[in-house]
Amino acid sequence: MRDAIIIGAGHNGLVTAAYLAQAGLDVLVLERRDLIGGACATEELFPGFHFSSCSFLCYALSPQVAYDLRLKHHGLHIYELEPLEFRPFRDGRSLTLYRDEARNVEAFRAFSEHDAEAYPRWNAMWARAAEIVNPYRLREPASVADLFASVRGTPDEWLLERLLTTGFADLLDEWFESPHVKAALVHSGDVGDPRGVGTSWPSANLAGGAIDLLAEVGNTVGIVRGGMGAISAAIAAEARERGAEIRTGAEVRRVVVEGGRATGVELADGSVEQARIVVSNADPKRTFLELVDAVHLSDDFVGSVRRLRTKVAYLKFHAALRELPDFGRWLPADAPPRTIARVWINDSIAHHEEAWRDAASGHPSRSPVMSIQIPTLYDDSIAPPGQHVLSIFGMYAPVQPQGSDWDELRRPVGEALIDAVTDYAPNFRDAIIDWELFTPLDIERRVGLTDGNIHHLDMIPSQLFTSRPLPGWSDYRTPIAGLWLCGAGTHPGGEVSGMPGHNAAKAILAAERAPASTGRE
Repeated sequence: MRDAIIIGAGHNGLVTAAYLAQAGLDVLVLERRDLIGGACATEELFPGFHFSSCSFLCYALSPQVAYDLRLKHHGLHIYELEPLEFRPFRDGRSLTLYRDEARNVEAFRAFSEHDAEAYPRWNAMWARAAEIVNPYRLREPASVADLFASVRGTPDEWLLERLLTTGFADLLDEWFESPHVKAALVHSGDVGDPRGVGTSWPSANLAGGAIDLLAEVGNTVGIVRGGMGAISAAIAAEARERGAEIRTGAEVRRVVVEGGRATGVELADGSVEQARIVVSNADPKRTFLELVDAVHLSDDFVGSVRRLRTKVAYLKFHAALRELPDFGRWLPADAPPRTIARVWINDSIAHHEEAWRDAASGHPSRSPVMSIQIPTLYDDSIAPPGQHVLSIFGMYAPVQPQGSDWDELRRPVGEALIDAVTDYAPNFRDAIIDWELFTPLDIERRVGLTDGNIHHLDMIPSQLFTSRPLPGWSDYRTPIAGLWLCGAGTHPGGEVSGMPGHNAAKAILAAERAPASTGRE
């Protein structure tokens, strides 16, 4: 019998495996697919062209996890983005943002003197918000009451209240006047509606409201050599060195529960692997509604799991290119080629709102917000010489389209994305060698994420901290003794950070050391 079995070799499952193996546990990781990484993977979608198939930018990876697991020792290399992003607007103007706040101030000054002066104060506000959250990121979460207690009597008490009760777009309207500046700063991808009550708060979970602040406080913001799968490969290498076994092509059919306790897993081939501890890196819905027989859970608990919100979904488009897209209409002739390594298409807050309303009503966004990345401008290892890979996060997509299905819509929606980019880069369609679109349904089929939700659960205030995944179950435990969660559906949530995996491992090891009579497991 193993000490621990981990379901899923996504990056958080691998992080948990590495920490448990370091503590001397006999660990087996079981992965349904033939490659590791889950949503943090690199795949050769077309011959010679390698893509970060789901996640595609490194900016939230925990420095502590990277250090503990010796990721640089295992070959992880991240190219720091500079500039950070390029934003063309339909009126012919454009905005380039950098790692340096002072340069961004001057970039904003071209649009509004007021906004240029406000921007450093905006960043300072998000730095304060991050300081409220940071003490709780690599540990079990605090409650909102605990957060308020930590800032009681300070100016941050007002800040916390504002973030929990205000829409992100409403904050931007208070701080800035230029629609271009507001379009560049709006951030509600993890929530959907940029004016939803409390949608300002999840940005604090990312350590700030602007990516240059992330760079400024020491997070590596950039493109991973070899694609995002190189992160998972480095974690897996360390886990194996510590003694963990990682087995691919091994689909878990169900968690075996005997006498109210998880005792192992049954695989799709009918074989059973036994363990004292089972850790699920699958999302909470998949774990409790598919891998665990409902007879082992209360009706109330199952009902609460079903009601968890997984409405924020995206499109992921990948193209192999024979040449770079031409954004020359917006760029000076002497602009460095890497200026377009990361391009955002978002004309205004209203554009963002419209994209969300379309998806929320069950239709692919007519004018999607697009985050475009061309990693081959940094990394020449992922495409043939002189050619490129391009990926797009399209915001947003309905989980279940009205009046149709994703198998029927995939091609026309992909063609519409190509048209949308071609409006900005006229040669784009002709530059494409081949392309593929992942819809929310494709992401669910491919990676096993319920509703294609890349964060396992929407990152809304009611599903964060001690409410992630559910109130009373935010400590990585579950109602079944010996069964734990370690994925993005736990605190502190989505993104490629490794923090949920770290925190779950620490909680498991603490329970291992505790006397048997201390209570629930």
